[in-house]
Formats: sequence, C-alpha cells, structure tokens
Amino acid sequence: MVKGKGMETAPVVKNPDVEPTGDDLEALTSAVLAVSRVLVAISARSLLAAEDKVTLPQFRMLLVVGQGETKLVTLAQRLGVNPSTAMRMADRLVAAGLVSREVNLNNRRETLLRLTDSGRRIVDEVTARRQAEISAILARMPASRRRAVLAAMREFNDAAGEPAPRISFPLGWPDPPPA
Repeated sequence: MVKGKGMETAPVVKNPDVEPTGDDLEALTSAVLAVSRVLVAISARSLLAAEDKVTLPQFRMLLVVGQGETKLVTLAQRLGVNPSTAMRMADRLVAAGLVSREVNLNNRRETLLRLTDSGRRIVDEVTARRQAEISAILARMPASRRRAVLAAMREFNDAAGEPAPRISFPLGWPDPPPA
C-alpha cells in the first residue's frame, strides 16, 4: 500500500495479461529495447565470419565507404567521430587491403577512400547474413503483423531522422549491389 496525505492507496500494478497500448511509452520503450538487443545479436553473428578481419566500428566504416567514393572528413562526420579517429580506422582498413586511399586530384588537401574488392566482399557477405536472419524472423510472423511492423518501423525511422531507404545508410543496411 502507498500512503499519501492520510490516505492509503493500492500500488499501481500493470496486468501482465493485458496487451499494452501504443500509448504506453514505458512498455513500448521496453519492446524497442528488446528488439534492439535482437538486432545487435544478429549484427554480431553476421560479423563472426569476418571477425578476424574487421570490428563492428570498422564494418560501419566499410558500409559508408561502400556507398561510393568518400572524403575522409565526410566519413568522420557520418560516423560521428573525429577526423583523426577516422584516419586511424582507415589506416587499419587500408593495411588490411579492404579500403584504398588516394589524394583527391581536385583538392590535394582531401583524402578519398574507396572499397577494394575484398572490402566489398566483406560488406556483401555480412549484409547477406543479416538480411537472411532478419528475413527468417519476419517470415515466422503472419503477413498482417509484418505489414504493421513495416509501418511502425517507417514511423520510428522518420521520428529518429533516419534517411529514407533509397539514401545511404551510415550505420548498416545498404541494399546489395545489383547482380
């Protein structure tokens, strides 16, 4: 019992048998956190085959560079790191043969980065594993629920300011290149 100003009131207990509404921010936040744990686990598993080659932050960099020739300063901004941090990460990926680096001929103060064939292979393989595992999970849901998830995810992405699907994905879900 909770006491307040001379009155006793029963504690608020949520009924676990009642489905939370979309307005129940606490329940919704918990559900999104649970989904994020699943997605982090999928991301980690998808990197297992490449773990001797790249870390998760390095893979994020490969994803950004894989969207097309990238200036080092732009790369740092998209990853949310300092240019010096981006340079050290790029140095490691260049040494591993996953990224090529060259001076921008139009502005010699700029460094341009591109994926090598090996870097593209890692991005494609890891992305394919992620897509396969996520697709398998979604396939276990009824079609009507999948449509609801799609609508909710689009709204969530809009609210978060995430770019539309046709725009580059700095954190990790680019469309596979055409075959």
